[in-house]
Amino acid sequence: MIIGETAPDFTAPTQNGEDLTLSDLRGQPVVLYFYPKDDTPGCTQEAKDFTELGHQFEAAGAKVIGVSKDTVAKHEKFALKYDLGVTLVSDAEGEICEQYGVWGEKKNYGKTYMGITRATFLIDGEGRLAREWPKVKVAGHAEEVLDAVKEMVSPA
Repeated sequence: MIIGETAPDFTAPTQNGEDLTLSDLRGQPVVLYFYPKDDTPGCTQEAKDFTELGHQFEAAGAKVIGVSKDTVAKHEKFALKYDLGVTLVSDAEGEICEQYGVWGEKKNYGKTYMGITRATFLIDGEGRLAREWPKVKVAGHAEEVLDAVKEMVSPA
C-alpha cells in the first residue's frame, strides 16, 4: 500500500452483525487496525487502549475499527467482556487482510505459521491512506495514532 492511494474498500460484518462499508465513512478519518485474535493479551490491551481514548478519537472526528479473522459471535463476546468502544469487523475469509497486506508468515517460539501481522492504517476523509504503522508494538500505540489523527485534522 502506498501513502496517498485510495484505501481498499470493503464491506464486512461488525460485532453487532451489521455490515460496515469503508467507503461509507468518507468525510472523516478512519483508524483501521488489524490484530491477530480476540481475547489474547496483546489484542485485548490494544482494543482497551483504543477504547480508553475513544472520546478523543471521536472529538477529532475519527472512527476506530479493529479487524481480525474472528467470527461475528467471537467479536460480540470479546466486545461485551471488555466493554469495548471500538467497532470490530469480522474478516473470516481473510480478504481484507489480504487487501491490506497484513496476512503472512509469522514466527513464534521457533514455529512458522500464517497469521495477521499487527498493523494500523490511518485513512483520511477522502478515503486515501494517510499513514501506516506496520508491525505494531501495543504499548503507546493508540496514543501515537491519536496524535497522528489530531495532526491530520488540525495541522500546525
